[in-house]
Amino acid sequence: MNGLIFPTLAFGAFLLGSIPTGYLVARARGVDIRRHGSGNIGATNVLRTLGKPLGIFVFVVDALKGFMAVWIAKSFGDGSAADWLGIIAAVAVIAGHNYTPWLGFKGGKGIATSAGVLLAFSPWTVLFITVVWFVFFKTTHYVSVASIAASVAVPVSIGALWSGGIAGSAPLFVFALVISALAIWRHRSNIRRLREGTEPRFASKSQA
Repeated sequence: MNGLIFPTLAFGAFLLGSIPTGYLVARARGVDIRRHGSGNIGATNVLRTLGKPLGIFVFVVDALKGFMAVWIAKSFGDGSAADWLGIIAAVAVIAGHNYTPWLGFKGGKGIATSAGVLLAFSPWTVLFITVVWFVFFKTTHYVSVASIAASVAVPVSIGALWSGGIAGSAPLFVFALVISALAIWRHRSNIRRLREGTEPRFASKSQA
């Protein structure tokens, strides 16, 4: 395998991830999403600011960025090589989304893009974390709590599938731990507001 494939795929995935979907969609409506709600360019803030259809659209597009980056990368290898190529692309596309250079290296929180990445690796994990997300959201009505719970569920699911011999690998499990930790870290402001009792529930149109 050509050694240039790794940096090439990583760079391409980063650029794909760096496309600021939420910002562009809001701009098309004459809105700078960074000046509304939480100031985040992700799907949740778009949904609260511009409505459910556009919020869902942003989530789907951001998820597709993650899925396509991994799917394309894995097509360049077989077996464990495909896993490693996919993991490299996954890290790069999430990093590009979270730290887009087009907006001063300030992006989203990576939830939708991570979901797309996981769909390319383990559809069963996506099904599991989707159930976890909805259970916590319906129980608490906090998007942030549901997202954090789903993030914790990622390595749990992949670890269970791997240990059961169903799917997965050691590198994929380590990757799951990393993206879970990163997603939680990106929600640190939400965690602070939850502790202070100032985190808005979903019905609110303020911070997300």
